[in-house]
Amino acid sequence: MSSETGKFIGFLAMALGMFVALLDIQIVAGSLKDIQGGLSASRDEMTWVQTSYLIAEIVMIPLSGWLAKVLSTRWLFTASAVTFTIASLCCGLAWNIESMIAFRIVQGFVGGAMIPLAFSAGFAMFKGPKAAMIPAVLGVMGTLAPTLGPTLGGWITETFSWRYLFYVNLAPGLLIAVAVPLLVRVDEPDFSLMKGFDAFSIPFIAIALGCLGYVLEEGVRKDWFDDPLVAACAAASAAAWCVVIWRGLTHPRPVLDFGAFRIRNFALGCALSFVVGVGNYGAIFVLPVFLGEVRDYNSLDIGEAVFVTGVAQVVATMLIAATANRLDQRLLLGCGLVAYGVSLVMMTPLTNQWGGAELFWALVLRGAASMAVVVPITSFALGGLPSGRLPMASGLYNLMRNLGGAASIAGIGIMLQERQSLHYSRLAERVTPFQSDVAQAQAAFAARFGDLFTDQLRGDRAAVLELTEMAKREALVLTVSDVLWVMALIFFVALALVPLLRWPKQT
Repeated sequence: MSSETGKFIGFLAMALGMFVALLDIQIVAGSLKDIQGGLSASRDEMTWVQTSYLIAEIVMIPLSGWLAKVLSTRWLFTASAVTFTIASLCCGLAWNIESMIAFRIVQGFVGGAMIPLAFSAGFAMFKGPKAAMIPAVLGVMGTLAPTLGPTLGGWITETFSWRYLFYVNLAPGLLIAVAVPLLVRVDEPDFSLMKGFDAFSIPFIAIALGCLGYVLEEGVRKDWFDDPLVAACAAASAAAWCVVIWRGLTHPRPVLDFGAFRIRNFALGCALSFVVGVGNYGAIFVLPVFLGEVRDYNSLDIGEAVFVTGVAQVVATMLIAATANRLDQRLLLGCGLVAYGVSLVMMTPLTNQWGGAELFWALVLRGAASMAVVVPITSFALGGLPSGRLPMASGLYNLMRNLGGAASIAGIGIMLQERQSLHYSRLAERVTPFQSDVAQAQAAFAARFGDLFTDQLRGDRAAVLELTEMAKREALVLTVSDVLWVMALIFFVALALVPLLRWPKQT
């Protein structure tokens, strides 16, 4: 095996680790009821199966850069893969909800290290024309994992059991633990960095990101600052961020390299990475809400409906990788942002009859557009950075994407509450017995339910309830359309950043 071939296989092993870490966020989404039954947990407790993973991951992502410089990329990634595999086995063997949450925290924490390390290692290992494949490979892994998660999770749960959602990580985990130490050579451990480093910042980083993650994940469900714990976490996060930013800008050996934001391409790339997070995580969140609540799709049905997005991502990645060195990346990025926004607008004429067939072409365009956005953004943000700066910068870059996703889900949660109530009240004002079509519908329902109940009064009440549910359903359809419009607007506004980018010089 040539050194180049071995190096590429090692990089693919790291990309696989990133894929598995991202997949585990969404793979449990459609199987929470099964896990809840298996662990005898409450509905509120089950939210922590995902929330604990996400918060732990978001804390680790920026810390991974400093740890990689101390331990080396190879050994930190290997240790993370081994720990992730053991934690996955323990999740599958979990005996109650408390043990599941504890193991998910470990999973998320070490998984958060594998994501940015794959990015930094790829750009450090390959330079020149070969570097064009790095954002393409990592882009398809990063966007395909959340798309496939619910589909794969639903199939595994129905075919085997929910415990196999975690057992599937064992084989790739062992493969990664063998391949990375043998084939990856990026840097060497530098334990001298332990001397005089900014240890004071580490607990504040954990508080800033952990509390922010909790606020964004739980705020919608708990009425935001009306909940004392959410309010306290928001205050703690704000205070901790002040300390973290101050130390990051003034300490000679910071844990977080905020100085990278002085590099224009990196700062703009992080802003655009935030936008990508808004689009990808937001769409993955809101479309299942529509298909599940309006069309009554189960998790497998939803996965099959959106699966075409993943296919389009793979095809688009191959085309972009093949032509990357001949395309103006700013033009590709601009076209991608426009196409992403258009794909969301294509879904806004939503009705309660829309399903996979009606969403098909919009989802195809969204899948292709997401890769046309992700690939050049990654190249602009990380492609021109020196190798020594890549680990920390990659952590911040990936953190921005995750924060964009968390902010998007929180914002969509607010819109689903506020706009649905507004649309429902407007519909309720117009749905009166004095309108002929409403009166006819109510009479038809009343007659049907009256025959069912053999009681006209109960039939009338059932008819009113049926009309109420119809109004709620239509209010949700209108709200989802509003969400898609807002997300599209964000992508169109992001176009203003594209002319400010400059193609990075390879270092």
